[in-house]
Amino acid sequence: MRLNMNLLKSITFLLILVFSAFTQSASEQLVRLSRLEIDPAQLDDYKKALKKEIEDSIRLEPGVLTLYAVFEKNRPNHLTILEIYADQEAYQAHIKSPHFLKYKVGTQAMVKHLELIDGDALIPNLGIKPAPAQDER
Repeated sequence: MRLNMNLLKSITFLLILVFSAFTQSASEQLVRLSRLEIDPAQLDDYKKALKKEIEDSIRLEPGVLTLYAVFEKNRPNHLTILEIYADQEAYQAHIKSPHFLKYKVGTQAMVKHLELIDGDALIPNLGIKPAPAQDER
């Protein structure tokens, strides 16, 4: 019985450590919604610049977990970007990266309004599931 109690205590301790590490890393994520209004006359140029910036950020920066841009159907020059970074340090590295700075300077005159909304994820670390390939549908 003594061995079982020690084993149970050890398992409980390990579970607490694992759970603490998981929740700590999830709570360190930086989650933000960026809401933008773009000058309609420059919308095509803005979309090209944003697409390049997102692709470069995802490819080059391990701490950039998600940049998902959605344009409104009824107001096509309004968009929301879901941004998820591993932590504050990853976000700071992102906004200092050459590709982000190029995007920021190159699109500054195109952006009529910008609102940044910090948030907390309901299910941290969930991620975005990729769509199946065309032949898998």
